[in-house]
Amino acid sequence: MRRFHGGDLSLLVAISIAFATVGTPVAHAQSGLPATAPDEWVLAFLDVETTGLVPGYHEMIDLGLVMTDLEGEVIDSLFIRIQPEHPERLSEGARDVNAFDAQRWQKRGALSPGAAIDSLVLFHQRIAGARTVMLVAYNSWFDAAFLDHLFRSQESSWRNLYHYFVLDIPSMALALGYRDLTGAELARQLGVVDEPHVAEQHTGITGAMLNVRLYQALRARGMTPVVE
Repeated sequence: MRRFHGGDLSLLVAISIAFATVGTPVAHAQSGLPATAPDEWVLAFLDVETTGLVPGYHEMIDLGLVMTDLEGEVIDSLFIRIQPEHPERLSEGARDVNAFDAQRWQKRGALSPGAAIDSLVLFHQRIAGARTVMLVAYNSWFDAAFLDHLFRSQESSWRNLYHYFVLDIPSMALALGYRDLTGAELARQLGVVDEPHVAEQHTGITGAMLNVRLYQALRARGMTPVVE
């Protein structure tokens, strides 16, 4: 989750849907709707860390993905470190957030972009199978854009994995009346454990797990009747 500067489930999903503007939609296997066939759908909570803020110039250096059912119950998770092709483009803001260092990444087994994609695809095949996957992120445009550029760098498309709806957690929070949409403040208001803010401990998987906790809390709030 980037920090450079400081109703019910159907309502949350309807309000939070964002039509992604990158990539080209591809055909998906026919499936029922989440309301009529929930077992045919899963959510993939994504968070990425990067060398900067500009997709296509800066690159992804790690990726955390947590797959859940529609209620937010965790099925499995994946964490990948990625060795960028242009580490010299690292911005100071990014370094302050995620402590990226090319040599340390190499020692920690960072994958090439191509190998990272292979690992992500295999994870999807193993966990999601034939079910339809909707992507969920905190800043969905940001994460989706970097995911798109990662796949494009290997002449592939992330659209082969995900439904064309991309869900955004701040949109869910806004629909339920929350106005301070920073991750840390929203976590505080919802009473969930925040992710680490120490750069060496701040990764895609800590952000993705926070996204799951926020979704679970927002869903619970959305299903709680309002007492006046």
